[in-house]
Amino acid sequence: MFLWGTATASYQIEGAIAEDGRGVSIWDTFTHEPGRVRGGDTGDVACDHYHRWGEDIELLSGLGVNSYRFSIAWPRVQPDGRGAINQAGLDFYDRLTDALHERDIVPAATLFHWDLPQPLEDEGGWLNRDTAYRFAEYAAAVADRLADRIPMWITLNEPFVHLVFGYALGTHAPGRTLALDALPAAHHQLLGHGLAAGELRALGAEKVLITNNCTPVWPASADPADLAAADAYDILHNRLFNDPLLLGTYPDLSAYGVSLDCVRDGDLDLIGAPLDGIGINYYNPTRIAAPTGEGLPFSDAGVTGYPTTAFGWPVAPDGLRELLVGLRARYGDALPPVYVTENGCSQPDEPGPDGTVDDQARIDFLDGHIGAVERARAEGVDVRGYYVWSLLDNFEWAEGYSQRFGLVHVDFPTGRRTPKASYEWLRRRISQGWDIRHPPVPWPRTSPPRRGRADALSG
Repeated sequence: MFLWGTATASYQIEGAIAEDGRGVSIWDTFTHEPGRVRGGDTGDVACDHYHRWGEDIELLSGLGVNSYRFSIAWPRVQPDGRGAINQAGLDFYDRLTDALHERDIVPAATLFHWDLPQPLEDEGGWLNRDTAYRFAEYAAAVADRLADRIPMWITLNEPFVHLVFGYALGTHAPGRTLALDALPAAHHQLLGHGLAAGELRALGAEKVLITNNCTPVWPASADPADLAAADAYDILHNRLFNDPLLLGTYPDLSAYGVSLDCVRDGDLDLIGAPLDGIGINYYNPTRIAAPTGEGLPFSDAGVTGYPTTAFGWPVAPDGLRELLVGLRARYGDALPPVYVTENGCSQPDEPGPDGTVDDQARIDFLDGHIGAVERARAEGVDVRGYYVWSLLDNFEWAEGYSQRFGLVHVDFPTGRRTPKASYEWLRRRISQGWDIRHPPVPWPRTSPPRRGRADALSG
């Protein structure tokens, strides 16, 4: 069965940060520090999903999805990040899980979507090897309660993004600015995945995955310096988190002048244990050139000639096909079944005079990317699911409420939900399955250069 779904994250939608025994997360701390988030926004209320989850389940049911990817808030389940379990927190996810089953929607639970309990960050966070063991303890507590009803488990969401924005650049929680000294947080996240995967399997989890953010890397030219820079960036963004999982080894980091001295005997065996699938989040390609100064061995050349989202990210649907086919070529039989666990776009969506939200740009985006998935499947990639980011407009991390990714518009002052035109379009598209063939979309090449994640890395 192909899984059609949408995805959300706990801190971005739940709110209720101080209710029913929930502890403090690094995002609670970060958002309350002046200047950290656009407009001073916080996730204190967000979409108020903690209280309005029943309404959101009905929206999922009306959309016609057969799966829902959500994340479990570690501090809601284990307020101190270790020790005592908050049963009231687990009760919330228990109710959510049962409600999904009642509507024949497969729950897909992510255990860590960046909301680390603050007490663990006070002890070093993911720079501290012990956090990996605490994560496994938390995973066991959740699985002991829910593994009988949740068939798909995702250990970590986008460890690359959490590493770079949270520990290297400081633009996300916990706000550290360690540059390449942040690399131990990469290994400790992956070690946490390996340890948690063992706990999940022991407690009967049917499928264990991890979700990585990946990007096709385009060299700015055929110049050897640009090609070497693109390879270096590919190592950091893609291979640093895929190679250990699928090949059992880290890529060569000599281009960065560093090594992962924190790796201990047996770690890679844990990390490289077979997966039941791999989640891939795709938003845009990245174009890389030779470095322009001291520091990192690459610079962002900017992807030009494509439309852009409200975030300024280029809309390049065939990049998703290229990425998926490239993963199959690189890893061969070591690549497990693939689930596109996030794909979506931000647009400046607001209700019109009649109260409807016409987000044609999002419809075009989804149509193009679903077509790219279909072409990748036709080229032999075993893609088994596609999840739109996101069900709801939500708290978009350091951008606060300024970016809207939802199929459903949220009026944040009131919490009122309004399905957009894309919601109805996707409902019809899901009902068609793979019976309709989708040719490549002729995207116009008219937009200004994009500056994004790689550009931020290169300063």
